[in-house]
Amino acid sequence: MAKSKKKYYAVASGRTPGIYDKWFGEDGAEVQVKGIAKAQFKGFPTKEEAEAWLKNPGSQGFGPKKKTAAAAAKETSSSHSYAANQAELDKGNAVLYTDGGCKSNPGPGGYGAVLLQGDTKKELSAGFKRTTNNRMELLACIEGLKALKSKTTVILFTDSRYVANGIEKGWAKRWKKNNWMRNPDSPAENVDLWEQLLILCDLHDVRFNWVKGHAGNEGNERCDRLADAAATDGNNLEHDILFETGKTTRPAR
Repeated sequence: MAKSKKKYYAVASGRTPGIYDKWFGEDGAEVQVKGIAKAQFKGFPTKEEAEAWLKNPGSQGFGPKKKTAAAAAKETSSSHSYAANQAELDKGNAVLYTDGGCKSNPGPGGYGAVLLQGDTKKELSAGFKRTTNNRMELLACIEGLKALKSKTTVILFTDSRYVANGIEKGWAKRWKKNNWMRNPDSPAENVDLWEQLLILCDLHDVRFNWVKGHAGNEGNERCDRLADAAATDGNNLEHDILFETGKTTRPAR
């Protein structure tokens, strides 16, 4: 028997608890729980079930659970240092780690990127007065790729499923083909940044890899610190102009 599709997400503990009718996006459930160590949430096929669970989440949420030996081993294997990608660097490929986030969503935010190429390492970051988690995740990838001097194969690591799936599953290309509409009634968000990222992905051979955030991945952890420091640097926060002026759902002309 096919499983019922989960259409509603109940967040019992996270940034803003409540019921959400989608997972991805700036007003989805993902941004409410991402990076929250003790977040508790669960998906349901109906809003009524989500509301009922939210009244008494008990121990059935997706919050912290005791790890099995297999899960612990898998988590350990996913934790690695920069040296884990030495084989790619030896082949002349670049390795790019990215992360971005906000203090509130939307709110002050920043991105961080670490670019490894040959025997060099370059760190990039910037903070903005008012932006969103997803925009900072996208901008981290964009600025990291823009730092490359020539066409390159890039192994890119991000803890944003929104970004990784947007490229690897072809979402962004499909949205662009449909005049930047996710469906007939819903425009795509962050069009200005997706357009830039698609251009860079055409220029380079970019292979996106999703990694779990805050799980011991040296590059991801470093990017998180860079992004956080940039977001809290009150004297040097930039303006995310297109977001602040509400012009991120249609391509600039």
